[in-house]
Amino acid sequence: MTATTFETVLFEVREHIATITLNRPDRLNSFNEQMVIEIDRLWQLIRTDVDIHVAVIRAAGDRAFCTGMDAQDGPWWQVLPVFNQEDPGALLGPKTQQVWKPVVVALHGMVAGGGMFFVNEADIVIAADDTTFFDPHATAGIVSSLEPMGMLQRGVPLGDVLRWALMGNDERITAPTALRLGLISEIVTRDALWQRAHEIARLIAGRRPEAVQGTVRAIWESLDVAPSVAKRRGMAYTQIGNGDRAPDVTIPRVIPTFR
Repeated sequence: MTATTFETVLFEVREHIATITLNRPDRLNSFNEQMVIEIDRLWQLIRTDVDIHVAVIRAAGDRAFCTGMDAQDGPWWQVLPVFNQEDPGALLGPKTQQVWKPVVVALHGMVAGGGMFFVNEADIVIAADDTTFFDPHATAGIVSSLEPMGMLQRGVPLGDVLRWALMGNDERITAPTALRLGLISEIVTRDALWQRAHEIARLIAGRRPEAVQGTVRAIWESLDVAPSVAKRRGMAYTQIGNGDRAPDVTIPRVIPTFR
């Protein structure tokens, strides 16, 4: 087991599973500049450490998984020249960081606005029965774009994404609705949430990492390209990732007969 000390998150690695716990419960686990820096660092560590096979993201406290950017700290990136400015929330997503190891996210309480950066690029999302999703951007008079776009990429229906983004704090997607929309894949009780997330992670961590990571990468990259390109790339990943584990299949030779 390895453990490292951070200011805004807890982090440990045990049995090939990296666990990130958002740890600003007094601020509803909203992210500030320090959290973005630390999550960015952790994704690089998870990506490169061969001992890590799977990552789990969860959050401390009872009220929220993550409520987006910490409004008190404000948009710290606006001191940069305008064309150098990027949404810092994008760094929270593992796929943006080229992390092809599976990520399991365990949600509870409020999941708001920029908290969706963690959700939209996760591979398996489970939620406690008290989970609710909402987008405060519209209520604050701010454009909501990257988070709802990520929801569309996950397959959430357009009409439901627009309702979520435009209704602001007045709209709540409950856990049962999120399950129906495909935003999450499982609902558990709050008490069972962390245990269930790690059960899923342990099952995946026990499998051959090259096969698992090749699967994750092929599926996610297929969303960005034409179907014909995705198929060719997927075939290449089977050849790269399977190596000598590909089954030895003998194709019978068929000799045509003519009449």
